[in-house]
Amino acid sequence: MISKNLTAVTAALGLSLVATSVSAQDYFFRIPHVTSANEPVQEALEHFAELITERSDGRIEAEVFPGGQLGTNLEMFEQVDLGAEIIILADPGYLSNFLPDFGVLNGPYLLDTPADFQKIIASEWYAGMVDQLRDETNLELLTLNWFFGDRNVISSRPVATVADFDGLSIRVPPNPMWIATFDSLGARGEQIAWSEVYGALASGVVDAAEAPLGSIYGASLQENAKVISMTGHFYSWIGLAMNDELFASMPEDLQDVLKTSAIEAGNFMTDLVQDKQSEFIATLEGEGVSFVMEVDRQGMREATIPVYSAFPEWSDGVVDEVRAILAD
Repeated sequence: MISKNLTAVTAALGLSLVATSVSAQDYFFRIPHVTSANEPVQEALEHFAELITERSDGRIEAEVFPGGQLGTNLEMFEQVDLGAEIIILADPGYLSNFLPDFGVLNGPYLLDTPADFQKIIASEWYAGMVDQLRDETNLELLTLNWFFGDRNVISSRPVATVADFDGLSIRVPPNPMWIATFDSLGARGEQIAWSEVYGALASGVVDAAEAPLGSIYGASLQENAKVISMTGHFYSWIGLAMNDELFASMPEDLQDVLKTSAIEAGNFMTDLVQDKQSEFIATLEGEGVSFVMEVDRQGMREATIPVYSAFPEWSDGVVDEVRAILAD
């Protein structure tokens, strides 16, 4: 877990990395992610890299590394902890490892539409969470406004009702929210690394997987399962984060470049994901996939209500607070 209580050796290493960057007034950031270079997030990250270089007049440069080239998400978080010039993708699931209340934002059927998430971003609650994250960890959250997509189920049979989940073995990431959500629906969540999902579907280790359409296509999951049910159980949002001491050491104009560019690139990705939805559907249909559009989302929403009571580590009242923000 990233903590302010670093060892003396780690602290010294982090400070030396920061000092090198400050003295040079020149920053080169690596931006890794574990998903395919064919997914919208790659295009959005490349756009972000171009923005920060252009707006800093070349004082900041960056390179995007897809497909887990630099390691796992956990390994990259550890590098950020040490002060490395790395900008990582962060989502509420990972952030909840450090501040549990972030986990609320990963809840099933929390939002009616993707646009609702902007109410969260604009709220005092969210601003306070960003400040608390900086105070209690080594993370500076640049933004969380990158729409990764609505997550849907791909399997060998339709999943149109809650009853269709009964006994279904489905791949989930090692995240308590995913596990609790599919438990509440009657499915059996199997924790498998994303890089192994293709093989797990092919070999029958799992019956199903769930992801945004871009990730399904990017991982070629349609080669091993031919039915996508548009359950939309999560609207997934991600963002960018970096080492807070490194960020604080940068000139204010470059801090502003990073933050404003991250937000603009997030808007770019949000539009891109939504614009590509129909394109992905057409492409997947062309590869023999059938889509189940008529899904009992209301029934699934009601079945997953108990999930929001399954996390005693959340602050009292936080679910009601977030729901009030969304209802405003």
